[in-house]
Amino acid sequence: MNEHNQDKIKRLLQQALPSVSEAAEPSRDLWPALLHRIDDQTTPHRFAWVLFDAALLAGLVAVVAIVPASIPVLLYYL
Repeated sequence: MNEHNQDKIKRLLQQALPSVSEAAEPSRDLWPALLHRIDDQTTPHRFAWVLFDAALLAGLVAVVAIVPASIPVLLYYL
């Protein structure tokens, strides 16, 4: 590769990728906002998971009540 091609590639890369200055820092601390966002996301979904777990347990009880021969199979996979 000759020097002309290297200069051309260097110019193209400099145009495509903006320079990152060292002073480019967030204007505020992001950690408290992240913790608040995590708390907001986890709080409403706990009730949904309880309902999902209850539905799975009810389905398992129904399968065992309808097909008692499935008990050894279920115990094998536990």
